[in-house]
Amino acid sequence: MRKAKLLLLALSLVAFVEHGQRGAARPQSRAAKPEEHVPAKGPAPIRKAPPAAAQPNRSFKDAEGHPEAPHAHPDGKWIGHDTGKNDKAYHLDHPWEHGHFTGGFGPKHVWHLTGGGRDRFGFGGFWFSVFPADYGFCDGWLWDTDEVVIYEDPDHVGFYLAYNVRLGTYIHMTYLGM
Repeated sequence: MRKAKLLLLALSLVAFVEHGQRGAARPQSRAAKPEEHVPAKGPAPIRKAPPAAAQPNRSFKDAEGHPEAPHAHPDGKWIGHDTGKNDKAYHLDHPWEHGHFTGGFGPKHVWHLTGGGRDRFGFGGFWFSVFPADYGFCDGWLWDTDEVVIYEDPDHVGFYLAYNVRLGTYIHMTYLGM
C-alpha cells in the first residue's frame, strides 16, 4: 500500500511539473551560433555628434554589398548610430512608458520573432513597436521567422535596438510590455 501511494505521489508530481512548464509563458532565446555575425555588444555612446545639417540625405551603404540601412560590422562598428543623444528623430515624451525589457541583451539572447508587424511585434511574451523614424529600415523583415538580438540604446532614452540576424541590419524600437 505504501509503495502504491509513493508511486501515485511521484506520478502526480511529474504531471504537475510538466503542466506548469507547458502552461507558463517562458521567454525563449538561444545563444548566437558561431557562424552567425551578431555584434558582441551594442554601440558605444556618441561623444560628439555630426552637425544636424549633415543628416537628412544620409547614406548607410558604406561599402559594396552593404545594406542601405543601419547595420553593424563584424569589427563592432555600428553604421548609422552616430547622431548622439540630441537627435530629435529619436525623442520620446514619455520614455519607459510601459516599463523596461528584462528578457536579456546581446548575443547570448537570440530571439525568434513570433508575428506582428512594425507597429506591434513580439517574441518570448514581450511586445515592441518599431519607432516611426525607422519604418523604412524594416521593410524586408520577416515578422514571424526572423531572429533578433536586443541591445540597449546608449544615446536615446527609452529606446532599444533590435539587430536582425538574417539581414545584419537594426532598428530603434520601444517596449510595449508583456
